[in-house]
Amino acid sequence: MRASHSLDRLSATFDDDRLIDHAGLLLPATLAQHLGVGKLVDKHVTLGAVAGRANAGDKVLTLVASALAGGDCIDDADALRGGGTGAVLGHRVKAPSTLGTFLRSFRYGHVRQLDRVSRALLGRAWAMGAGPGAEPFTFDIDSSICETYGLLKEGAKHYTYTHVRGYHPLLAVASGTGDVLHARLRGGNANTGRGAANFLTETVERIRAAGATGLLTLRADSGFYAHSVVAAARKRKVRYSITIRQSAPLRQKIEAIPEKDWTPIPYWCEGGADVAETAYTPFASQRDAIAVRLIVRRVRPTPGSQLALFATYSYHGFVTDREGETLELEADHRRHAEVENGIRDLKYGVGLNHLPSGKFGANGAWLAIQAIAHNLARWTARLGLGAGIVTTKTLRRRFFSIPGRLTRSARRLTLHLPAQWPWAANYLAALVTLRTLSPPRPI
Repeated sequence: MRASHSLDRLSATFDDDRLIDHAGLLLPATLAQHLGVGKLVDKHVTLGAVAGRANAGDKVLTLVASALAGGDCIDDADALRGGGTGAVLGHRVKAPSTLGTFLRSFRYGHVRQLDRVSRALLGRAWAMGAGPGAEPFTFDIDSSICETYGLLKEGAKHYTYTHVRGYHPLLAVASGTGDVLHARLRGGNANTGRGAANFLTETVERIRAAGATGLLTLRADSGFYAHSVVAAARKRKVRYSITIRQSAPLRQKIEAIPEKDWTPIPYWCEGGADVAETAYTPFASQRDAIAVRLIVRRVRPTPGSQLALFATYSYHGFVTDREGETLELEADHRRHAEVENGIRDLKYGVGLNHLPSGKFGANGAWLAIQAIAHNLARWTARLGLGAGIVTTKTLRRRFFSIPGRLTRSARRLTLHLPAQWPWAANYLAALVTLRTLSPPRPI
């Protein structure tokens, strides 16, 4: 074919049932089959006598595949029904109307059933080599705002603390890998720490049940600075590093730290920040209060800023019961900000940026399914490609969105993919690796 021609003379027709959009979904679909996603859903999700109860496994897998293909609403799943795409997914692709009925059948208890599925999947994936084993393991807890529009969505009619309407889910994310360990949808008017202690307890139980036997460390921001959270961490033998809320007495204590105790740290401007520590007893009025380490970073005001007129520092402190050097702990606590990368990938890599239903239970199920899709992408990268953190959008561009064509010869199907694809060798190697993973033990 000529490299240059008039596009006006190029005709188009939709007539090939062997073409496959997103043929690269064969990779995560293979991993999902080895993990037993569909069977786990069929085993644990029981919706009762409602209209959408049948074939729950196929419906969840359809929504997961749609999310990995870039779909952010229920109707986008219809793209999976074109051509021969179903042949690379390994399950029956359901229609959007069926998926909508299925999601609207969920109540809070049914969403907890999906949580049971995601917990089992975490254990199976980690048993295949994606987990930390006996190594120390750090995880972050945070919340996020999922903005919605209109007044018809249950749980999202009131304003959030950011003065927009939406939901306010809790998320637990593994440090270094971005795995979503746990997720829970809450109404938009929930304060940041509501239910955090129970959420932490469930997250730790998931991590231990999945096979992590090493020291656990929690990192969190000031929204989770609460006695109940600290007590839950101590009860579960989890070390913690939590940003402390500023108050006048606390600032006085920080300002009383001797100048000689402050140590400069690398910063974007020379001499811009120092770190020091002192002893502090958080929640001193509680009977189980104990003294822990208060580590503080002070930042000099930017030259020319309003704060520079008063020569005042800004202070950023956190309490911790961890052992180690002050500078190392302070640097590690700042890495809590990495949790935002995982949340961003949930919103823009899969479909959490859009909660599609007016029913709270349906949106809770949508959150759980997006977390499963997100993890499936992360595990495909680690277990199949041998890669570290790779965003879902990158995986989609390089692997999942490859177009293909099915042919049949000698009763065998062959998937033909584009010649000279830049990541062809990585794709084929990953497919071989994923197919050789040992079948998971029952959980």
